[in-house]
Amino acid sequence: MVRQLGELENAIMTRVWQWNRPVTVREVLLDLRSEREIAYTTVMTVLDKLHRKGWLRRERVGRAYRYEPVSSREAYTAALMNDAWATSDNPAAALVHFFGLMSPEQREALRDALRVAALFPPDPAGADSAAADGPDTGGPDTRGPDTVGQDSDGPDTGGADTGGTAPGATR
Repeated sequence: MVRQLGELENAIMTRVWQWNRPVTVREVLLDLRSEREIAYTTVMTVLDKLHRKGWLRRERVGRAYRYEPVSSREAYTAALMNDAWATSDNPAAALVHFFGLMSPEQREALRDALRVAALFPPDPAGADSAAADGPDTGGPDTRGPDTVGQDSDGPDTGGADTGGTAPGATR
């Protein structure tokens, strides 16, 4: 189970993810100060806590540390979504409701993701019983967002690995 980042943790991780390179406490501090008054020691403490929680790795360079993310924002978001979905007594219905909340742009992004997922079919050795609902055609589900996920066993995500698992998440 992945714990949602706190407000300051999220502000710091957003910068680390966006910059996509090792960062120092001072760099994060200077950027955060454009939005809020904050102490060097506060930023240092939060970066250290994020490191101890497994969100960041660090390397000592001289007297300072350089921090970089262990996984992507997308992996973090996917882990949060998976945890939320796992709390439902009816995952297929939860997905249908989720799809209903999506904007047209989000639905198109979902269609694109399903197309990509279809390029990476699940490993037959680790696959659930695919024979139960017929052969996998290898293509994306083209029924549209109003019916995706209404099969007896939920949507076919194709088993695509989209960048690793967020710290604390299970596969």
